[in-house]
Parts: sequence; C-alpha cells; structure tokens
Amino acid sequence: MGQSLVKNYVHLVFSTKHRQPLINPPVEEELHAYLGGICNRLECTVIKVGGYTDHIHILCMLSKKIALIKLMEELKSHSSKWIKEKGRRYADFYWQNGYGAFSVNPAEVDTVIAYISNQHEHHSKKTFQDEHRALLKKYDIAYDERYVWD
Repeated sequence: MGQSLVKNYVHLVFSTKHRQPLINPPVEEELHAYLGGICNRLECTVIKVGGYTDHIHILCMLSKKIALIKLMEELKSHSSKWIKEKGRRYADFYWQNGYGAFSVNPAEVDTVIAYISNQHEHHSKKTFQDEHRALLKKYDIAYDERYVWD
C-alpha cells in the first residue's frame, strides 16, 4: 500500500475588517488559543499563533486531509462567531475577506516562530499594511492594492 507523506509548514496572515484594533487583552490570548484549537481539530498542527490588535499570524502544519481554503473558512467563521459572544464590544467583529498564506522552509520555522512571538514590539514601528506588503514582496506575489485591504 502506498503512503502519502506530507510536511507543509504554512504561515497564515489575516486582519480584522478594515483593520479595526479589536484584538486586545483579555480576549487576545483566548483568541489565539481558540484559533490554535481549530487548527489542531482539523489536524493542522498549530505551532504558533500571535498577532497584534488588528491582525493574526498562524504557523501550522497544513494537513494532507484539508484544503487551505477550508482551513481558512473554518478559522475565520468559527472564531468570528466565538468572539462575538465575548460582549457587545465585539458585536460588529469581522475578519477581512482575504488572507495571506506563505509556505515556510523547515529550516526557517524557528525564525517564523520568533517573528510571530515579537508582533507587539514589531508593530510599534510598522503597520500591518507595511508588514503584509513586505511578505508579499518576499514571496514575489503580485497583487492589486485596491483589493488587498478590506
């Protein structure tokens, strides 16, 4: 019998709708844990979840049993519903329509973990938009500014 051997590290990045700064303590850590739980439930072993007030970074192993778009749908829909139950402040919480997904070389996993862990300090100097543009440039992804920021 043949084997399907897969090891795909993926760095996921997505923001709140219109980059609203809604991800703050005490919900921040809970949200990160919740998103990690969704990944693990879908057999996309979570390695690190972090972010800043207006966006999320997730480093996980993409399961051979699920398409990337399905993982993103599950992450966004379930976490959006979950956070809305945290109080009136989150009644209008939504994620942006799009997302970034970047493959990670196994030799660079520790670098990405450190990067995600350092988001609060990182964003004292750089906006989410500038960070996302830099990732798109690093991965040589063509994009249209008009459709990236919703």
